[in-house]
Order: sequence, then C-alpha cells, then structure tokens
Amino acid sequence: MRCWVAFKFVCLVLAGVISVAAPVHAQGNITQTVYGNFEKPTNTAHATEFGKSIPPMGYVAFCGRGEDECKFSGGKATPLALTTENWDQIEQVNHYTNTKIRAVSDMELYHVPDYWTYPVTAGDCEDYALLKKRYLVGMGISPSQLLMTVVLDENHEGHAVLTVVTNKGDYVLDNRRNEVLRWDDTGYTFLKRQSQLQANQWVTLQKSAPQIIVSTKTE
Repeated sequence: MRCWVAFKFVCLVLAGVISVAAPVHAQGNITQTVYGNFEKPTNTAHATEFGKSIPPMGYVAFCGRGEDECKFSGGKATPLALTTENWDQIEQVNHYTNTKIRAVSDMELYHVPDYWTYPVTAGDCEDYALLKKRYLVGMGISPSQLLMTVVLDENHEGHAVLTVVTNKGDYVLDNRRNEVLRWDDTGYTFLKRQSQLQANQWVTLQKSAPQIIVSTKTE
C-alpha cells in the first residue's frame, strides 16, 4: 500500500539544476512530476533547514477546517532531551498506531487524491503521522519537537512521516516500519517539514526548490 502525497512548491529553475525526474503523485488521470537535484541525507544527526517553504496542499486544506494542530505558535528551536521514558513512548506510539490503523488511500476513503485528517480505523501516511503527533503531544512532548515532514521514498514517490527533533538527532516515525530510525538511516530524500516555531509554517530541507510539472490525460 503506497502513500501518495500531493505537493505544491515554489518553482525555481536554474541553469544546470534540472537533472532528475521523480514521479510524486499519480492518481486517476493526473500525474505530477518533480524535477531537481535532490540531496540525500548526509551522515549528520539533524536535517538542515534552508528557509521557508509552501505547506502541502492537503495540509493547507486540513488547517482550513480549523484543526487545533495548525494553531500552535510560539515554539522554540530546542530539541527534545531523550530519556528512556520518552523514547519508549515514541516507539510504543509508532508501533501502536501502525497496528491500529489500516493503510488505505485517500482516493478510496474520500474520493480525492490528498486529504489530511486524524484517522479512526484507516488512513493514508499523513494521517498516521498526524495521529502519532496527537498522541505524543498528549504525553507531554512539545509540538515544536514533533514535525510533519514530506519526503521522497526510495522509489522517488511522495510520502509523509513524523520527525521528532531530539538532542540525539532527528528521528522518524513511519507507518511503513515499526522501528524508529534516525532521519539519515531511512533511505528517504527529505523535502520539507513544519517549522519548530509555528505549526502552519513550513521550511525546506533542500538547498534549491524543485519544479513541479502537472500533466492531465483525457483517455
């Protein structure tokens, strides 16, 4: 079961930059392709932020419904101090949510390509991540340390995960695996994520912005 995430980026085309074509969203008769030189994670504990980015369209619509998740502001760029207790909570939440929620596409559930919400029994990758964030906030971890994140997976397909920013590095809660890995061990290309300062602000994790091309087939 693959998770398709529809993206919206600031388009920046520079001479010599365009080199890779990656299919990000394919659903029905619409195909979106992102082009660019994507930088894979280096062997560093924390992802580098390179400035502001546009949130995913599904997240914008999610916030437009008045969700409390989007109202968080006033955060600080401080990591979570990992302890045995909160690490156990992180692992348990990841495993529990992965087991509780059945993976189903947004098209099958809601008849739209990209719909962000808190799942009850079934959902897409971003729904898993939203629910995990809600659980961990309820356990006392600050929203500024729990960041919704957009990546390209090993097949260059769009995917969403939850990043936990800790003093030991950035760790990823993923509906595709029960093991919580450091970001540079996932095999993913990290595109953008929420700002630690404000939930509805996003930052890019790539030096140069990719270009998105949308094509529609009528057959």
